[in-house]
Amino acid sequence: MMMPSSLSEWLDYQSSLHPQNMALGLDRVRQVWRALGQPRPARKVITVAGTNGKGSCVALLGSLLRAAGYAVGAYTSPHLLRYNERVCLQGQPVADPVLCDAFGQVEQARGDTLLTYFEFGALAALWIFSQRNLDIALLEVGLGGRLDAVNIVDADVALVTTIALDHMDWLGDDLESIAAEKAGIFRAHRPAIYASVDMPTNILKTAQRIGADLLRLGVNYHYRVEASAWHWTSDNQQRYALPLPNLRGPAQLRNAAAALQVLECLETDYPVTQAAVRQGLLAVQLPGRMAIYQPDARWILDVAHNPQAIQVLADQIKRIFVAGKVIAVVGLLQDKLQVGLFAPLLEPVDAWFILDLSMESRGASAQHVKTLLPAQTTTLCHAPEEGFVLAHEAAGSDDLVLVFGSFAVVAAAMRWLKH
Repeated sequence: MMMPSSLSEWLDYQSSLHPQNMALGLDRVRQVWRALGQPRPARKVITVAGTNGKGSCVALLGSLLRAAGYAVGAYTSPHLLRYNERVCLQGQPVADPVLCDAFGQVEQARGDTLLTYFEFGALAALWIFSQRNLDIALLEVGLGGRLDAVNIVDADVALVTTIALDHMDWLGDDLESIAAEKAGIFRAHRPAIYASVDMPTNILKTAQRIGADLLRLGVNYHYRVEASAWHWTSDNQQRYALPLPNLRGPAQLRNAAAALQVLECLETDYPVTQAAVRQGLLAVQLPGRMAIYQPDARWILDVAHNPQAIQVLADQIKRIFVAGKVIAVVGLLQDKLQVGLFAPLLEPVDAWFILDLSMESRGASAQHVKTLLPAQTTTLCHAPEEGFVLAHEAAGSDDLVLVFGSFAVVAAAMRWLKH
């Protein structure tokens, strides 16, 4: 077989390798990783799992550590506009040739081992990082934790952001089962941070069973907000009068607090000054999370697609003054369709435009999504662009258009608004 020559050819090839889109387990990916020489991606590795907030925590940590002058790589998924966003060095997506070279290394190492699209990409990211003499690698779990590809690398600090119901076909249909999977990134005698006040028992049980050093929000570290500043304290450190992070919504303070706890765990080898913390909080960017556009009416784009994230989104929308109507545009994947999913938004939203994603892998039809909104004013749309056009035509200058759901929907909205 001739090697693919472009990034798009490589991605098409990876999509065809394994008969399943997702196949949890570490045996295949560990075998290829060993064939690659078990590349250590950086001197310190931070692995981030959780139902919501993973991307925000990785973005915050990257911004804070770069502000302190450290060399940082970040592997995240999924991407919004370009695959390259998944592998960043110093906050910038790597170029196509870098990815293609790494894919070639993985292809040579894998032999007859079948890898999923995600596993192939994760191994390529680890290899890229290993060639760059990085201080810190930030690895975002794609699904779960225990059996996710990035978990072949032992984390120096493990962070679990939140636990909520999502991916239940893979992780279990209750919070304790999901918590046990996500706590699988913990390692013995190393910090394991849990970033939410409500903690499932299996987080504690896993930490105790393997001997991880569990650090909890509200127990080992705390934060409080005063006017336009906030304060963070832990058992060993205090940081006062910090600027609010450049990410919208109160949930981002919880994520920022978790990021500061990670920094404290790295303090001996990688100290971060108060000035660097301030700079990093103000500089952090993360597209697709409460992103505001104003072509005429105000548009807000957010990748909320599970009950916890939609509740957070609804809380934020209710804090915003809207003189006119709130118009929602939504498209989802099939495995996100849960009874009551839209309940937090039923009060603030006046009209719904439902996008049909059935032509995409795992995408839900507009008709299926409509079953979750039986008593609402809904318009079914054949394609995302049709929904955006109809919402734009329906919205006056005093109205708010809220686009949310899958990453593909938000990416399509970003492109449509740009052009």
